[in-house]
Amino acid sequence: MKVEIYDALMRRHASRRDILRGTASAAALLGVSGAMSGLPGMAFAEDDIRAQILQIPGVGKGSPTDADYQKVGELCLGPTKANVKEGEFAGVELTFMGLNNQNQHNFLFRGFLKSWEAYTGAKINWIDLAQADYNARLQQSIATGTVDFDIIEMGAPFEGDTAGRGLLDEMPDWVGKQIESDDLVDYLKPPVGTWDGKTYRVTIDGDCHTFAYRKDYFGEGSVSGKAEPPKTWQEINEVSKAVIGKTDPLTGLPTYGFLDPLKGWGGFGFYFLEDRATPYVKYPGDAAWLFDPDTMKPLVNNPGWVQAIQDVMDLIAANAYPADQINADPGTTAFSQFLAGTGSMLTWWGDVGAAARTSDTSVVGDVVGFGINRGSDKVYNRKTGAWEEKYNEAPNMAYLGWGIYVTNRVSGDEKKRKAAWSAAAHLGGKDLSLWTSAYPSGFQPYRQSHFKYDEWEKAGYDRAYIEDFLGSNADSYNHPNAAIEPRIPGIFQYYSVAEDELAKGFAGQYKSAQETADAIAAAWEKITDQIGRESQLKLYRASLGL
Repeated sequence: MKVEIYDALMRRHASRRDILRGTASAAALLGVSGAMSGLPGMAFAEDDIRAQILQIPGVGKGSPTDADYQKVGELCLGPTKANVKEGEFAGVELTFMGLNNQNQHNFLFRGFLKSWEAYTGAKINWIDLAQADYNARLQQSIATGTVDFDIIEMGAPFEGDTAGRGLLDEMPDWVGKQIESDDLVDYLKPPVGTWDGKTYRVTIDGDCHTFAYRKDYFGEGSVSGKAEPPKTWQEINEVSKAVIGKTDPLTGLPTYGFLDPLKGWGGFGFYFLEDRATPYVKYPGDAAWLFDPDTMKPLVNNPGWVQAIQDVMDLIAANAYPADQINADPGTTAFSQFLAGTGSMLTWWGDVGAAARTSDTSVVGDVVGFGINRGSDKVYNRKTGAWEEKYNEAPNMAYLGWGIYVTNRVSGDEKKRKAAWSAAAHLGGKDLSLWTSAYPSGFQPYRQSHFKYDEWEKAGYDRAYIEDFLGSNADSYNHPNAAIEPRIPGIFQYYSVAEDELAKGFAGQYKSAQETADAIAAAWEKITDQIGRESQLKLYRASLGL
């Protein structure tokens, strides 16, 4: 996108609710090809299965249970029965590797697949991993050639490490039809999920980071002293310092501003520094913000990235975080702190929005609001080597969403191969995906059909909340300056070592933010040389569309 077009859009930046008042505007916001009314079901006709599963258990009725997962899985089994005969996979055993975070991911998959196993005759064995252990476990399997799983829950950034090494099985055409892949939001369509023109992914998630905040911290006479929630990271930092020593209006405990996770999370924690950095470093019209697209040299130690690190160090020095925040990873900031009433602002994936209203542990459901990742009142232009004093937004498309992939372990056994893809297709089904978007699952909205507000209202969400929550996702997916990460080999090696160096910087082992950033850049250079600079540069440029 040309810079002048981006600047014009920013000058015209209307409020989301104003935009959503018109059907045509809503269609444009979602990035849908063609008129919104042309999509199946967009007339909001009653869909018995979708309406039924959204009442399991119902918003405000407590956290879903395994019995609920099993019930939803059984109700959504119709597409499987259309492609698979009863008992067709008898005797087949499959190994599935995925996450067990916050009792989500694999815990839900087990329930969803219970009726699938009973109907097809197949059996699934599970490998459960904590988020912090995921990257190391996958990389070990790749490096040693000991891939011991048939199905894997994996994100698009790992496609370079897996599809690029020939470790995945290509998706059969019938799977794409069963899951109705045309329903995906545009940014999750190919090339995401593909490699060398072949498709490998059943999408089950649409990751981007959005901004969540406590509305009771803002307004006339509020503890922050601000009438409106922050629009920029500069304002976030001001509020975080302004509330130090005050009393939380909801819990009566000490107030805190923004909740940065200061502990690594197996590479996934680096996304949260990216949230701070992207408005500083993702210049409109320039796709590159992690590496120089001509040399593959890291950009992570340029002035914009250094500013993001400095912001965090300043808040540490001001004692603006809860005690022992140095040991708080992103799971802590979202589920143990923000949803439980500690702190007033954070960036996270969209499942915080569903959990705020449907989890037993949330106390903030009535006071939480949402928006896109905050902007900055200045942006660093890497091409000129200078700061520009102008407002900039760059929502972070962190991780490109989870997907289900099938490995080449099944490629030589057609019965086992069909079973693996059938399980993947069941988990990525259109109706089942609506439930995972609306309830605590580890996943967020990622289909065009997920933005039918009336369906969410029938589940028990109020309209204003859904416009706010779903709108923040749609605004991020379709932002003209969204920061999209590259699908290159070793991306989580880069992220993991960055977390290690950041931890040293936050603990005071480096003298400055610049020294911390330089250490990250040096480590990234070594990784690039180890993998192969020429090949990395080629793949990186391709990922940017260059």
